[in-house]
Amino acid sequence: MSLLDSLGSLLGGNNQGEGGGSLISVAGQLIQQAGGVQGLASTLQQHGLGDAVQSWIGTGANQAISGDQLNQVLQKSGLDSVVNNAAGKLGVDPSQLIGQLAQVLPHAVDHVTPDGQVPSNGGGGFDLSMLGGLAEKLLAAKTA
Repeated sequence: MSLLDSLGSLLGGNNQGEGGGSLISVAGQLIQQAGGVQGLASTLQQHGLGDAVQSWIGTGANQAISGDQLNQVLQKSGLDSVVNNAAGKLGVDPSQLIGQLAQVLPHAVDHVTPDGQVPSNGGGGFDLSMLGGLAEKLLAAKTA
């Protein structure tokens, strides 16, 4: 199953109340728990993924990361609980979710930094509504 197929299935009817159940919501929750875009960027930089996260924030192409790379960072930084909780709610294996998240996270960060700058509230506050429209954008790319 491709990323976009997985994304489509996670978006279709699996939203579980306020926290949401979609892959986009998980990405948003991860950013939020990390302390916003700036906090996530700092965490990824501390664990050797600085070039990748800077490419997501910048206006150029997004550098990919693997699920294994993301998993190592999440475990070392204590953010793996976000993924484990979401995987439990979605009924999927955490490693599968991390693999999909590693593909969506660059798009999520890129989406909330359209001018190549971390939002002014990026120091701590992160509003999940900032990711509005990302799912539709990714799904539109699938059908194009």
